Amino acid sequence: MIVRPVRSADLPALIDLARSTGAGLTTLPANEERLAHRVGWAEKAFRGEAERADADYLFVLEDDAGKVVGISAVAGAVGLREPWYNYRVGLTVSASQELNIHRQVPTLFMANDLTGNSELCSLFLHADHRSGLNGRLLSKARFLFIAEFRELFGDKVIAEMRGMSDERGRSPFWESLGRHFFKMEFSQADYLTGVGNKAFIAELMPKFPLYTCFLSEDARAVIGRVHPDTEPALAMLKAEGFSYQGYVDIFDAGPAIEAETAKIRAVQGSQNLVLAIGTPGDDAEPFLVHNRKRQDCRITAAPARLAAGTLVVDPLTAKRLRLSAGDQVRAVTLSAHR
Repeated sequence: MIVRPVRSADLPALIDLARSTGAGLTTLPANEERLAHRVGWAEKAFRGEAERADADYLFVLEDDAGKVVGISAVAGAVGLREPWYNYRVGLTVSASQELNIHRQVPTLFMANDLTGNSELCSLFLHADHRSGLNGRLLSKARFLFIAEFRELFGDKVIAEMRGMSDERGRSPFWESLGRHFFKMEFSQADYLTGVGNKAFIAELMPKFPLYTCFLSEDARAVIGRVHPDTEPALAMLKAEGFSYQGYVDIFDAGPAIEAETAKIRAVQGSQNLVLAIGTPGDDAEPFLVHNRKRQDCRITAAPARLAAGTLVVDPLTAKRLRLSAGDQVRAVTLSAHR
C-alpha cells in the first residue's frame, strides 16, 4: 500500500468511497461537482499554488494494483476564509451564601478559538481493507508530510471527531438543539456542511451561552463523546499526543481534539535518513517512510531497520516509494514504543 496525493483521475473512486461512508464524514460528501472542485484545489496545494488558508492536502491510499481504497486529508488552516465554530464546554457558577446555594451548570459557549489551526480530516478506509497496517498508514502518513513541510502548517493541529448517532444516523444532540433552529434531519445538515454551508448554518445557531440542563438527557450524555466506529481513530491520535480540551462540534457535539504540531510523536520523532535496500530482519518493526517529495509524495509503512544513519528496507518497499539506495527519506516508527 502507498499513500500519495490525489489526482483528477481518482474522482470516480472517490465518489464510490464517499457513497459508502454514511453520515458523519462531512468533508467527503457524495457530490461529484464538490469533490471535483476539492480535488482541483488539492492539486493546486501540492503544486504550491494555494495559500495556507485554502490549502487542502488530500491523500489517497492505493494498493499495488493501483486501486484507491482510502482517503485522508490535512487542511493548512481553518477559519481564515469564513468563521470556524465550535462549542467550548465550560461552567456557569451561581452562588448565594444567604440561601446556602452553590450551583455549577455545564454551559456551551460558541467560540472561534480554533481558528488558524491545521486540521486532520476526511479519513475513510474501505471496509474490505481495514486490516494490517492500512488504517495506521492512512492516518499517520499525514504527520510525516507535516514534518517534512512544517512551514505549510499551523502551530497546532486539530481533528473533529465524529459524534454519537444511532444506526439511522439520528444525533441526540442535534435533535435536542439544532432541530429547533433548522427543520431538517441531521443527515441533511451533515451533508450541507460538507458541501460548504457550515458557516452559513452556524450563523443561524444561537450565539448566547447554552445551559446544558435545558437539553435532553440523551443530548447531555453525548457531549464530547465519539461514535463507536471512531473510537479506534481517537485512540490512535491520543497515542500521538492529541487531547480533548473541551471543544465540541456544534451539530453532533463530537469532540475536537488538538495537539501542538511540534509535539506530535510522529512529527517530533521523525528522522531524515539515507535509504538502504536489503533485508530488515524478521524482528524489524514497522516504520512510516516518506520519499520527502511534495507533489510526487509517496509514503508507505513497512518493516525497516535503522543502521548507522541509514534505513534498511526490502526491495518492494523501495519500489513503492520509487526510490533507490542512497536516496533521502524521512521515517519514524509506526507506533510509539511502550
